[in-house]
Amino acid sequence: MHMKPWREIAIPHKDVLAGSFQQAEFAADITAVRSGKAMPEYQDAVAFFQRTFITEGMRLLLIQVARRLNGEGGEPVIQLQTAFGGGKTHTMLAVYHLASRSCPLADLAGIPQIVEQAGLKDVMSAKIAVLDGNAHSPGQPWKHGRLSVKTLWGELAWQLGGEEGYAMLKQADTTGTSPGKDILVELLAKYSPCVILIDELLAYVRQFNDAMQLSGGSFDSNMSFIQALTESCKLVPNAIMLASLPESEVEAGSDRGNSALLALEKIFGRVQAIWKPVATEESFEIVRRRLFQPVDNEVAKEAVCRKFIETYVAEGARLPVETQESAYFDRLMRAYPIHPEIFDRLYEDWSTLENFQRTRGVLKLMAKIIYRLWKNDNRDMMIMPGSLPLYDNESRNELLNHLGPGWDPVIEKDIDGERSETATLETKEARFGTLNAARRVARTVFLGSAPASVSTRPGIRGVDKARILLGCLEPGQMSAIYTDALHRLADRLHYMSSSAEKNSDNVRFWFDTRANLRREMEDRKNRFNSRNEITGKMAEVMKRLVTNGGCFDGVHIFTPNSDVPDDSYLRLVVLNPDIRYYRENPHDAETTVSDMIKNNGSKPRHRSNRLLFLAADSGAYSRFEDCIKTALAWNSIVVDVRENRLNIDQLQKKQAETELANIDKALPAIARECYRWLLCPAQYAATEKPIVEAFQLNTGTSSLTNEIERVCRENELIIDTWAAVHLHARLNELYWKGETVDVQAMKFWEDSLRYLYLPRLKNKAVLEKAINAGAASQDYFGIAYGKEDNRYKGFAFGKAMAQLDDTLLLISPSAAKKFAEQLESEKKATPPAGQGTGPDYPPATQPPGAGKVSLSGDQPAGNPGVSPANNQPQSFIGTVEVTPAKAKLTLTEVSEEVISILNQIPDAEIKITLEINATFPGGISEDKKRAISENANSLNFKNKTWE
Repeated sequence: MHMKPWREIAIPHKDVLAGSFQQAEFAADITAVRSGKAMPEYQDAVAFFQRTFITEGMRLLLIQVARRLNGEGGEPVIQLQTAFGGGKTHTMLAVYHLASRSCPLADLAGIPQIVEQAGLKDVMSAKIAVLDGNAHSPGQPWKHGRLSVKTLWGELAWQLGGEEGYAMLKQADTTGTSPGKDILVELLAKYSPCVILIDELLAYVRQFNDAMQLSGGSFDSNMSFIQALTESCKLVPNAIMLASLPESEVEAGSDRGNSALLALEKIFGRVQAIWKPVATEESFEIVRRRLFQPVDNEVAKEAVCRKFIETYVAEGARLPVETQESAYFDRLMRAYPIHPEIFDRLYEDWSTLENFQRTRGVLKLMAKIIYRLWKNDNRDMMIMPGSLPLYDNESRNELLNHLGPGWDPVIEKDIDGERSETATLETKEARFGTLNAARRVARTVFLGSAPASVSTRPGIRGVDKARILLGCLEPGQMSAIYTDALHRLADRLHYMSSSAEKNSDNVRFWFDTRANLRREMEDRKNRFNSRNEITGKMAEVMKRLVTNGGCFDGVHIFTPNSDVPDDSYLRLVVLNPDIRYYRENPHDAETTVSDMIKNNGSKPRHRSNRLLFLAADSGAYSRFEDCIKTALAWNSIVVDVRENRLNIDQLQKKQAETELANIDKALPAIARECYRWLLCPAQYAATEKPIVEAFQLNTGTSSLTNEIERVCRENELIIDTWAAVHLHARLNELYWKGETVDVQAMKFWEDSLRYLYLPRLKNKAVLEKAINAGAASQDYFGIAYGKEDNRYKGFAFGKAMAQLDDTLLLISPSAAKKFAEQLESEKKATPPAGQGTGPDYPPATQPPGAGKVSLSGDQPAGNPGVSPANNQPQSFIGTVEVTPAKAKLTLTEVSEEVISILNQIPDAEIKITLEINATFPGGISEDKKRAISENANSLNFKNKTWE
C-alpha cells in the first residue's frame, strides 16, 4: 500500500496555512476575554472547548470547580504553579467559560463527561471576578464610570456585586488596608456561587516598595488580603479561588519579586494544589487540535503509523528501546502528523530553558514550521526533527530567540545554510542528496543538543546515535545511510563535537556556538605545506606497511637513486610521492623507473634486474596527502596542549587525542589505497626494447608485503622455485651456441642480475637448486669444476650433486655426453692397477664433498687400491681478511657462501673464531674503551685484552 505524506492526511487550520497567525494569538489573556476583546477562539465558550484538549490536570480541576459551585465539596483554593507557558491561564479560561456560560453544557466539548464524573447533572452559573496582575499596577486605580477603585479587594467587590458590592469594602479600599475575613465571607456569601480568578498575582504585588506610597495599599496589606481571602473561600461552600504563581525565580524577576513569591507560597502552602501541568503526551492533542483540522482518513493515518513501527522493529537495537514496545504505536497515533520525538525534545530539552513556554512556545514554533513545510510541498510521512526547516528565517528565529547570540553562523555554516557543509556534502554525493540525509541528521542533532549550551540544568550532553536515527529515518529507508552521513559530518563540521570515538555505541553528538577543535585543526592543516614534513610523515606510514620486506632483501622508501645499492640483493623501491602512476598516462612513472635501472646516481647501474618499484596512484594521492596533513595538524595540537602552548578543556583534550589516534589508525589503509601499483622493469627478449609493466595490488588484503609477494609469484616477477628445464632452455638459447658448449654457472647468475630478459631469481640458492635438479639427470646438462686443455675437471653427467661457485661449469647435454663417452673409452684402455698408467679419469660421479673440492680427470696420487673416500680432504681451515668498512657485508657473505655449506655436511665439526686486532697510535678515549668492553662482555668474548 502506498503511504501518503502527512500533508494529504492532516490539513492545518486556515490561519496556519495562510501564515496569518500573530504571535499574540497563542497567548491567552483572561482580561481580554472578560472585557470581550479576545479572539473568537478564546472569547466564545463553544469555540474555546472545541479547540481545547482537556488534559488530566484540567479535568481534575474542573471536577473540583463543578462540585464547589454546586456546594458539593471540592477544594476552595487552588494554586496553579508551573513553568512559564505551562497552561495556567488557559486552565483559568476553561473555569471562566464553564462558570459564566450562556449556552447549554452539552454544547461545550468534553464538559458533559466531566460533570458526569463529578456526580452532577448540571453546574450552576456563577459570579466571576478576574484579578489580572498585568492589567493594572498598584498605583493605577480601576475606573468604573465616576467610581475609582484603588485596591485588589475593591476591584473584587466591584466585579462580584457592582456598586453594591463595592460599598461593602469601600472603606478598606479607600484607606488601602486589608479588609477583615468576616467582611470577605459576607461578600462571598452574598454573591455566591462565585469564582475568583487571580492571574499573574506576583506581577502585581512585587511592585510595592517601602520608599513609595501607592494607591493600591502596601505590600503587607496585599499579603494580608490574600491570606484573608483564602480563609474566607474555605468558609463559603460555593465559592472557589484560583490563583497562578510562577515556578521559577527568573519569572519572579527582582529580589523583591523573589521575596514576594516566597511570601505567597507560604500563604498558599496550606492548600494542596491538585492542578497538574500539561504532560508531554497531552501536548500531542493540544497542538494537534490548535494547528490541524480533524483527520478524516483514519485508515491512512493508521497505515502510516504502522509502517513506522514495522521499520523500527526491523532496525531493532539501532533505535531507542521504547520504539520496540507496542505503546510507541499509540504515541505515534496521538502525535500524528508530528513525530513524538519532536515533542520529547521540546518538552524534555527546550522546556529547561527559562524563557521557553511549554505550550504557547511549542504552538508558536510548530505553526511556523508547518506553514513553511506546507509552502515548500514537504512530502515526509510525518513532521520529524529531520524535517525542521531551519533554512527558513521565521522558523529558525523562533528557536534561536531562546538560545541567545552566536547560533546564526552555526546554522548557516554547518546545518542548513545554502552554502553549508551539509548542502555541499549532499551535492557531492547523490546517495545523501536524494534523502537530504546530511541536513536531516544535522537538524536532529541541533534540536536535541542546542538547549544544553545555555541550560543551567546538569545532564549528559549531546544526542546519541539511536535517537539521531529516530529523528531522521522514515519507512522505506535504511538507517545505514544516515549513520554514514553522521560520521561524515562529525569529520568535517566546525561546530559539531562528539564525546567518544565515532564508531562507539556510546558516542554522543552536539552543536555549540564555540567552534570545536576541528576548525583549529583545519587552520593548522593549511599550514603544513612543507614537502619535507609531508614526505617524512608518509615515509613513517609506509615503513609500518613494509617493515617486513617479505621476498625482498631490502626495502627503500623514498630513497634517492644514488643511495639504492647496486648489488645482488633483491630490492623494493618505494617511489617518492612526487612520482605517481596514472593509468591513462604512465609516462612519468615509467621514465623514472627506466632511469633508475640504468643509472645509480651519476654512475651506471649494473644489476638492473634486482629492482622492483612501488608507486602511488595519481587519483588516490590527494586523499593520502590530505590525511597526512590532518594527522600532522592533530599531532601539533596534542603537542601544544601537552607543552601548555594551547589552553583547552579536558573534553577537547580528549577529543584531540582521540582524533589523532583515529587518523593514525586509518593512515595505513589510506596509504595502501594510494600505493597500489607495482612497477616491474621487463624485457621479453634480448633483441626487444625494455618496458615497464604495471600490476595493480589488491588493497583489501591484510598485509601489503604478502600482497606484493603474491603478485610477484603469480606473475613470475620473482622466481623462488625454478625448474631445470627452464634453466636448460635459457642456456641453450643464449649460451650454448656454435663452438661454445659450456658456460660458467656464476656467469649465468651474474647475467640474471644484469639483464631484464633473464629470470629474476629470488637468490642464488634458487639457481643452485635448479642446477642440482638438472645435474641429477642427463637431459639438461653436465657439470664440471674447471677446464684445462679441453678436458673437464670434476666432470659429472647425471646422478651428480653440484656446488655453485666460481669454478662450476654447465655443459650442454651433447658435449657432456661426448666427453663422458671419451672418458669411458679411455677407462677401457687403461691397464689394471699395478700394470702401468694410462689416461686419468674420475673414479665416479660423486658429489664434490664438504668444501670446494676439485675433481679432475687425473687419477689422484697414492695407492690405486685405496677407496676414493679415503683420498678426499678431511679438514678445512679458512682465513679471510675483513675490511672494517665492509665488515658486515663480508661476514654475511662468508656465512652464506662458506659456513652454510659446511653446515650441510652431516658429521662435520665446525669451529669458528673471530679475531679482532686493533691498534691505536694516538690512543683511545675512556668512553669508547668502556663501550667496547661492555659490548664485548655482553657478546661473550673469550679474550678482550687491552695493551
